[in-house]
Amino acid sequence: MRVSDYDFDLPEKSIASQPLRQRDASRLLTLSGEDGQLTDRWIRDLPQLVEPGDVWVVNDTRVIPARLIGQKSSGGKVEVLLLEPSDKTDVWRAWGKSNKPLKAGTVITFTNTFSALVLSRDGKDILVHLLADDVPAAIEAHGHMPLPPYINRPDSEEDKQRYQTVFARHAGAVAAPTAGLHLTTELMAAMEEAGAVFAHVTLHVGPGTFQPVQVENLDEHVMHEEGYIVPEETATLVNMARSQGRRIVAVGTTSLRTLEAAGASGELLAGSDRTSIFITPGYHFSYGRCAVDQLSPAQIHIDYAGVCTGRAGACAGSIYACQRGRLPLLLLRGCDVCTGLS
Repeated sequence: MRVSDYDFDLPEKSIASQPLRQRDASRLLTLSGEDGQLTDRWIRDLPQLVEPGDVWVVNDTRVIPARLIGQKSSGGKVEVLLLEPSDKTDVWRAWGKSNKPLKAGTVITFTNTFSALVLSRDGKDILVHLLADDVPAAIEAHGHMPLPPYINRPDSEEDKQRYQTVFARHAGAVAAPTAGLHLTTELMAAMEEAGAVFAHVTLHVGPGTFQPVQVENLDEHVMHEEGYIVPEETATLVNMARSQGRRIVAVGTTSLRTLEAAGASGELLAGSDRTSIFITPGYHFSYGRCAVDQLSPAQIHIDYAGVCTGRAGACAGSIYACQRGRLPLLLLRGCDVCTGLS
């Protein structure tokens, strides 16, 4: 499958640079896998699409303000993007951006009380030892939210709240599970009243989510690896729903990838692990029969939509959304092999 098969024109004006004041005021586009029908709705309409017994799986990772801006002793500017902590206290794997490659032994100063020592370098990755009285507090106080590259504006303090889902619990992501950003506590309560049950998984989203696919052949793309956790309660709930023929709805690709990785044996297994699963056309789902996803300029999300609806469906949905002024949330519906609410 060629990446260029999913090319389409995306006007810059269709990319929202600021979140709406109300999370559930976003638009919803339903795309039927059975007949390709597109229907305009609103996120707040989700309770009307719930069927009693549905299990909606959300990713409860919490985004950390992982961008740190500092300088070297020479005065040169350095930007560090924290990726994940290592086994050692306050030592992180990160990406570093500077006018010259960062070498082991380089000291980066963020504030008078917060700095980092570069321990090693391996290609694009660096290993840094963060130095502060309270490192987590220093990251929260001085870090910047790592907004997706297609949002062309500086981050703000408001992003530390709005670039989080309302159910975010476990800190560790450097990108938000964007489909979940549209849900509110009130909307989720209404969905529960309609018969839905929410189950949590944790996948700490890495920066590779927004990296462009650099190869023409999708089979040659190397997916980034991310850690995930499936609680025992979630595994029990999802397995029971599946055995009873009830719908399991993955909210976003990160929830879907967690279900597919942990359920590869045919049963969703509780526990923690890492996955680099890449869902491409031809993939047969174990659990991802229903999904809600954010239509975004990230190529990898369009490729995923193509798995579920075919190239025509993915491109038609994206073009349809662009013609109406903004990329909405996409609800994929009714397909035996792929995703959907039927």
